[in-house]
Amino acid sequence: MTTLLDTPRKAGSLRAVWPAILGLSVVFLVEMLDNSVLNVALPTIARELDASASDLQWITSGYSLLFGGLMVAFGAIADRYGTRRVMLIGLVLFALANLAVLAVHTPGQLIAVRAVIGITAAMTAPGTMALCFRLFDAENLLMRATSLIATVGLVGMAVGPTIGGLVLQVLPWQTLLVMNVPIALLAILCIRGGIPADDPAQRNPAPLDLPGAFLGTATLVLVLWTATLAVEEGWSHPAPWLAGLAAIVSAVGFVVRERRTAHPMFDVALLKRPAVSASLAYEAALGLGMAVVAYSVSLQLQLVWGWSPAEAALGNLPQVVVMLAVGPFVEKFVDRLGTHRAAVVGATAVIAGLLIYGLLGRYDYVWIAIALALTAGGMRVVATIAGVTVMRGLPEDQTSVGAAMSDTSQEVASSVGMAITGTIVAAAIGGSLSAVGSSAAGIHSFENAVTTATLVCTALCAALIVWAARRSAKAS
Repeated sequence: MTTLLDTPRKAGSLRAVWPAILGLSVVFLVEMLDNSVLNVALPTIARELDASASDLQWITSGYSLLFGGLMVAFGAIADRYGTRRVMLIGLVLFALANLAVLAVHTPGQLIAVRAVIGITAAMTAPGTMALCFRLFDAENLLMRATSLIATVGLVGMAVGPTIGGLVLQVLPWQTLLVMNVPIALLAILCIRGGIPADDPAQRNPAPLDLPGAFLGTATLVLVLWTATLAVEEGWSHPAPWLAGLAAIVSAVGFVVRERRTAHPMFDVALLKRPAVSASLAYEAALGLGMAVVAYSVSLQLQLVWGWSPAEAALGNLPQVVVMLAVGPFVEKFVDRLGTHRAAVVGATAVIAGLLIYGLLGRYDYVWIAIALALTAGGMRVVATIAGVTVMRGLPEDQTSVGAAMSDTSQEVASSVGMAITGTIVAAAIGGSLSAVGSSAAGIHSFENAVTTATLVCTALCAALIVWAARRSAKAS
């Protein structure tokens, strides 16, 4: 009788390695779900733990900063010590960290738990795509598997607030973290049984560049922190400027270190490969696009139009429906148009959706629905192509750090997009967001600010897409 461990190293169908695909999908799901599902519980957490606004900020930001900042470092570690091994260790620690919420009694304890969860999530993130690429040789199967894994994660992120709201109706807020424990255990079982053990011959033999890892991580954390401070404190406060300056100093130090060391954490020369640089630019463009939509739509539906949180969650359904509907057709779409043209068409759909939302979204929900559908469909196509292309453009012993670079580019761009949008909205309304819908002037100022922010982010998104398309054309 054939066991899961007897599964061929390179499968001929997704069904042949379904436990592995399930495990990797679950890993990506909890990464995407973790922050969005907890956001809906923040008012409850504030009441029960007597948490301040600053505490609530760090409960969410602490996770995001460490998750986004440590992915590249853990990707480099995984390439050297085994991608599967690092992911399994990360999943065990992730389960324990989420379980620790049961011992939390103060805001500080919860911030610490969330920070540890962010670290353990960063251990698992780089391996998702890298391990997927171990399973198949055929490009169409890679495209199909990547599309499926991405769909699970993106849909999870979209429905996270709805799930969180339903859970909070009947269970304590700690459940939102504890429910990650059985999910992590499921992922551990599937990955252990469905993915072959790490082959020492395929690991990166170079020693780990610890100074480079430190500088790279510090740069990413400081960039993400700068974006967070810009939204929370505003650019009139010195904090974001100081954090930004520190990020620049750290980035310069990282580049100097990587150019001089014999064993860089990530070979910067790989960024010169058109397939790699184009894919990272596409990922960054998607991050910008997702940020402005995620920030603005829910606020508009609730603060301006007076929708309830549940109604606003339902208002985001076009995104979820399109992501699910488009998934099975991505492979055929790419086969018909080719990778380069399919990416351009998908990216154009994202730009069109952002423009429709920015220019027409204030007038009727139908325009928001169209915008959500276009951006979701376009992102679905581009994310799949970019994920596969960047991995194909890297040496086998650097796939984990490459996957981490892909995720990090989107994470950083998303933070930048949030900072741009939050800054413009804050400057326009000049007060509390909760008071926006109380006057016609407040509504008008908010809508103008959202339009301005959306158009600014759309312009940046378009610039990244044009550059990526040109680079991609060279790789074709």
